[in-house]
Amino acid sequence: MKNTLFLKSYLIISAIYLLIILLGYESIAWFIKPFLIPFLLLGVYFHSDFPSKQYLLTALSFSWFGDIILLFADRDEMYFIVGLIAFLISHIGYILLFNKQIKPKNTKNKAVFWMGVTAIIMYLIVMIAVLLPSLGDLTIPVFVYALVISTMLLFAFKGFLIWKEPANWYVLIGAIIFISSDSILAFNKFYQPVVLSSFLIMITYLVAQYLIVVGILKLNKKNSILNF
Repeated sequence: MKNTLFLKSYLIISAIYLLIILLGYESIAWFIKPFLIPFLLLGVYFHSDFPSKQYLLTALSFSWFGDIILLFADRDEMYFIVGLIAFLISHIGYILLFNKQIKPKNTKNKAVFWMGVTAIIMYLIVMIAVLLPSLGDLTIPVFVYALVISTMLLFAFKGFLIWKEPANWYVLIGAIIFISSDSILAFNKFYQPVVLSSFLIMITYLVAQYLIVVGILKLNKKNSILNF
């Protein structure tokens, strides 16, 4: 299938991109970055239609916009803010996407659910507490962003408890890794430099996007088997 070819191509070009970063050729990586997410976009576009397909395409599109805008973040702080807004919209898209999935009629484990909610709230509190002293004028934008990504994780976790396997694992792990990527970026920018930050931010980001996409496609597969 054409969509599977694009998804596999995404893995190959992502691996090449990460290797280039590790080798220290960040100027070359700068030119490759805009061509990563489009492979996922095409993989989803050529997949058979499903009710929430547009939400997934929208989330990926704004992630792509964010990738491009953040390439210029070292030139002016405004690029960082606009990139933050693009990813904010992307995460809102993921929240709507997760909420739109068809849910089986089985009962959620409420104890596990509230344990997960508590863990997510604790993450939000700790992250803001660590970053707050150095945020300055970006305190409100970063807080709003942290709140939105925490909500995205919450919806992924809610889905995890009721969606079918293994798709639920793909989406949950993808959401967790996505937040890890954002956390490394924030920690590196506002707290203290992280060793191999570019590589760590991008490997977590690229893996997260892939897992979420594959998880959603598996949730919405018809008769054909998805092998990614």
